[in-house]
Amino acid sequence: MKTIKNNNWYGFVSCKIFHEYIKNHFLKISILLVCISLLSACTQSLQSTDEEKAEDKHISFLYNFSTNSLDPHVDSSYIPLRAGITETLVRLDEKNLTIAPWLAESWEGENGQDWKIKLREDVTFQNGNKMDAEAVKASLERALKESVAIQNALKIDKIEADGYTLHISTKEPFPEFISELVNPNVSIIDVTEEDIVNKPIGTGPFVLKSFTPGSKLELERYADYWDGASNLDSVTFAFNEDANARSLALKSGQVDIVYRPEVESLESLRAQDGIEVESTATFRVHQMTMNMERKSLQDVNVRRAVDALIDRQKIVDTILLGYAEPAVGPFLPSLPFAPAYQKSETGLDIAVKYLKEAGYSLKNGKMQKDGEPLKFTLLTYSARADLPLIAQVFQSDAKRIGIDVEIRQIDIPEEYMASNRDWDLATYSNLTAPRGDAGYYLNATYHPTGALNFSGAHEPELTAIIDKLNQTVSQEERAVLAEQAADYVHDNVINSFVLHPSTIVAYNENKIKNWLTTKSEYYMITNELDVK
Repeated sequence: MKTIKNNNWYGFVSCKIFHEYIKNHFLKISILLVCISLLSACTQSLQSTDEEKAEDKHISFLYNFSTNSLDPHVDSSYIPLRAGITETLVRLDEKNLTIAPWLAESWEGENGQDWKIKLREDVTFQNGNKMDAEAVKASLERALKESVAIQNALKIDKIEADGYTLHISTKEPFPEFISELVNPNVSIIDVTEEDIVNKPIGTGPFVLKSFTPGSKLELERYADYWDGASNLDSVTFAFNEDANARSLALKSGQVDIVYRPEVESLESLRAQDGIEVESTATFRVHQMTMNMERKSLQDVNVRRAVDALIDRQKIVDTILLGYAEPAVGPFLPSLPFAPAYQKSETGLDIAVKYLKEAGYSLKNGKMQKDGEPLKFTLLTYSARADLPLIAQVFQSDAKRIGIDVEIRQIDIPEEYMASNRDWDLATYSNLTAPRGDAGYYLNATYHPTGALNFSGAHEPELTAIIDKLNQTVSQEERAVLAEQAADYVHDNVINSFVLHPSTIVAYNENKIKNWLTTKSEYYMITNELDVK
């Protein structure tokens, strides 16, 4: 048999083998190159992410009240405004106690009833929509629809929009109408958005990215903010009603700013390197609200006895550790409309004297009248850590003269006191001059239509003074009327006033720049806030 050699065949085979060899190795090389490329990309991405993290300007803020709703027109926590999401037409100039332009650049209303408000023309909502007069009109009308309290406060009859000008008429002459627009519940939002409760769209320097009810808000800078974009990239606005937990969070570095840390922790906070503690007098009063619809408290001498039982100086010294001043009336003594009171007699003996005048006597260790012991149900809430302690001091002192006090913890005082009347007394904290004027507090707390009239006060003489105040333009005359109203409240003991607390804020001074503790407690997360 003869073997035949075919050079072409060998050449074909050789070429095929070589081709397969090259193909396989090329595939391996290609895979290797792809892997190298991917690794390089991942490395660059990680480096880029690290650089972005290093450059990201973030602040974590811890507040003492939580909320389950961000609807600025009804939410009493005012979180949307405090977190820099929303703004109002005017704001409070706290230094001069006057109203300053904000979203509105000017206004006029000589007769106190017909108002012309000129809006800024460079403002957009955080969704890019223009904030013109029609948008503001829609926002104000929604606030009026959603809140009876706003209806009573603003007294608006009619709103007309014309480009960037609002024409508003009130139901009656109301010279202080513009000052009421400071109210956070009159924040301007885009009402065309669907989910106002969970994601309101305002005009502020920070846009809401996420909201976990009762826990926190995640905020990002609004790049097109009309007053200059913030230098911060993002802010976490979290809630914790436990004062001790707030202090520990700052000490451990979990947060950068803490609102109202535990008073007992202030010494240790100050001792820790890098922590700054600020204390500022505010337009706030801690008061003992009295339910005037309860039979026993309809007697002014029983109310005077309650007032006499409050040991204000002891509470300031032992509970607030000096970060407060004893209160006689609702307004800080330094305010121009605060009356000068004569010092009232207080103490257990004085309380017993007033109770005797009301027909009570101490029998078998119980203060009683016609065989019925005097008892009080006292409401308090833990979001302000000092209030439950004030309640306990009062309970202890009342027991010494035979009065049983049942302390009941509640969550949201405004909601509970407005819808329940099964209580006698309540420790409550109230802003009394957040507009720089007495009108807000007097209307809200003592007028029959007031949103915060939890005592159920319906005093014709007092109402007449407040109504006259509402129609008075002159600041001197307003101050006189405010003093008359405050004197009436004091003389008739419609609520008792315990102390004016300082607002305390602690923060990481090595990081935080431009933090300002305000007296009104309205303006917190602003476009000025920065990191070093």
